[in-house]
Amino acid sequence: MPEITTRTVQANGLTFTVDEAGEGPDIALFLHGFPESRFSWRHQLAPVAELGWHVVAPDLRGYGESSRPLGVAAYRLEHLLDDVAALFDAYGARRRLLIAHDWGALIAWTFAIERRRALDGLVIMNVPHPSIFRAVLRRSWAQKKRSWYVLFFQLPWLPEAMLTAKRARAVAGAFRGMAVDKSAFPKEVLDHYRANALRPGAMTAMLNYYRANARRLLRDGGPVPVIEVPTLMIWGEEDQALGLELTEGYTPYVADFTLERLPRVSHWVQQEAPAQVNAKLVAWLKAHGLDLAAR
Repeated sequence: MPEITTRTVQANGLTFTVDEAGEGPDIALFLHGFPESRFSWRHQLAPVAELGWHVVAPDLRGYGESSRPLGVAAYRLEHLLDDVAALFDAYGARRRLLIAHDWGALIAWTFAIERRRALDGLVIMNVPHPSIFRAVLRRSWAQKKRSWYVLFFQLPWLPEAMLTAKRARAVAGAFRGMAVDKSAFPKEVLDHYRANALRPGAMTAMLNYYRANARRLLRDGGPVPVIEVPTLMIWGEEDQALGLELTEGYTPYVADFTLERLPRVSHWVQQEAPAQVNAKLVAWLKAHGLDLAAR
């Protein structure tokens, strides 16, 4: 198995702590979600590295051991997109693969839509295309109810207080409470996420993703370019925050779209069902000529 190492990388004026394996300019960049960290990709890095990719999983800005700029505006989507572009550039990327979950997936969708850098593949886990989310949210009261927490996160200081109380018990509860297979989140895994949430300023930084971008995410900006990059979406069907209707209707938005739904798996799909996710991911990469080791 490829060795996973940790180091820091300078990009976009910030310092990112990354886990990585492999070498060379063919970069597979893994983007985590809320309230996670680079650790959430611990099961996926080696299988993708074995296919010949130089895999890189950063703590996103504000998270874990990466830089934590102050202020809501520092977490606007345009800055998050610049981070991704700068990380690819810092590695001198020749080929680029984006693999992303939750907030990382929203960043990845937008990165592909805006074509910030040419991509060879896009892998999304449990977050819909922004246009589909807006369309479903407008017509679905069920999705409005599921998304209530986004409004709660707009409040000052109260979300931080609730999420960090009792050594961030609510953060641990989000993983264990939503998971179908609770054994995927033993104490040592939950302790990692609790410790990250309790770092000075970390919870505010995490919440600032929602505060800085809620209006943009809900605003209909009109037609968007079709994503031409081959795209795989893996979706745990027992997602309590995002309904299954969000997996439908991708033909107008993505030219080459593959959907893999995993029954009895929650929103935390790559951590809860790593064997299934890795099998789907590796098979898709091979089918789309993205097994670089085979060349």
